[in-house]
Amino acid sequence: MATIDDVAKAAGVSASTVSYVLSGKRPISPRTRERVERTIRELGYRPHAGARALASSRSNIIALMVPFRPGINVQIIMQFVGGVVTAARSHDHDVLLLTQDDSNGVDRVASSSMADAIIVMDVEAEDERLPALRSLKQPSVLIGVPSDPSGLCCVDLDFTAAGRSAVRTLTDAGHHRIALIGASQERIDRRANYAIRMRAGVAEEAELRGAELTMLPCEPNFAGGVVALERVLDETPGVTGLVVHNELALPGVMSALERRGVRVPEDISVVAIGAADTGTGLPQPLTGIDVPGEDIGRVALEMAMAQLEGDALSTTRLVSPEVTDRGSVSAPAV
Repeated sequence: MATIDDVAKAAGVSASTVSYVLSGKRPISPRTRERVERTIRELGYRPHAGARALASSRSNIIALMVPFRPGINVQIIMQFVGGVVTAARSHDHDVLLLTQDDSNGVDRVASSSMADAIIVMDVEAEDERLPALRSLKQPSVLIGVPSDPSGLCCVDLDFTAAGRSAVRTLTDAGHHRIALIGASQERIDRRANYAIRMRAGVAEEAELRGAELTMLPCEPNFAGGVVALERVLDETPGVTGLVVHNELALPGVMSALERRGVRVPEDISVVAIGAADTGTGLPQPLTGIDVPGEDIGRVALEMAMAQLEGDALSTTRLVSPEVTDRGSVSAPAV
C-alpha cells in the first residue's frame, strides 16, 4: 500500500507538499498540484482517515439522529437512512446513527466535535431540539419541518400538498364523503410534523371541495387498521372515499374491508400515502402518493455538505407529491 512518502518521491516533491495538496491549507501551484494528484491516482494512495481528519479539522462523520420512539416504522425510517448513507459515501463520509430519544443529544454531539454535521429526523412541530440546533457551530439539516423553521435547513415531502392531492383525487372521481385513517393519537399528541401537516391538507381540501370529512387516528399495526376501518364503516355510513396515511395499519384496513365484503374500488375508493412500496406490497395495488425516503435522505446529506463547503443555507425544500394511479379509485356506486 502506497504511503505519503511514496507519493512525494514519485511526484518529486516533499511529503509536506503532498499533505498541503490534500488538506488545502496552503496554496500550491496548479502544475505541482496536478502532478501530485496524478501521482496519487496512479499509486492508488488513500490517506489514513485519522490523519486526514487532523489535517482538515474534520471527522468525516455525519451524525444522523433518529430517535426510536414507540410506534416508529423502522422499515420506512431505514429508507431515509439508506439515502443519507449512500450520499455520504460519495463524499467520503461515514454516518453515525444516534437512536436515543434524548433532547440533550444535539449538545453532546456538538460539544464532542464527533461529527462535521448533524441530520435530524422525526421532527415535531414544536421540537425541543430546535434551540440547540439553531445555536450549533456545525451545519444541521432537519428531515421534517417544524412550525417555525426560521434559521434552519429543512427538507421533506410536502405533506400538506399530499393531503390535498389525496382528497382531490377522490373528489375528482365524484366522492364527497371521505375518511382519513391517519397517524396514531400518540403521534398527533406529540405533534409529529408530518401527521399535523397531512391532517391540515386533507381538511383544507375537503372544505374547499365541500366534502364531508371524518379523521380517525390509528395505532400503527394490523389490529389498529382493523379497528379504525370498523369505526369508519359503523360510525360514518355512506363513506365512499378513504385516505390511509399509516403504512403499518394499511394491511389491517384492507383485510377488514375484505372481511366486511366491501370491494375496492367498486364500493369504496382508497388512496394510500406512505413509503415507496406502500401501494404495491398488498394483494391489491393501491392508488397512492409515495414518500421518496431515499431521495429525501440524499437531499438532506447534500444540503449538509453544501453548508460544510461554505454555502450558508437557511431554507426549506419541500418535495412535491405525485399521485400514482394503481386502479383503486373509481366513481362511487350509484
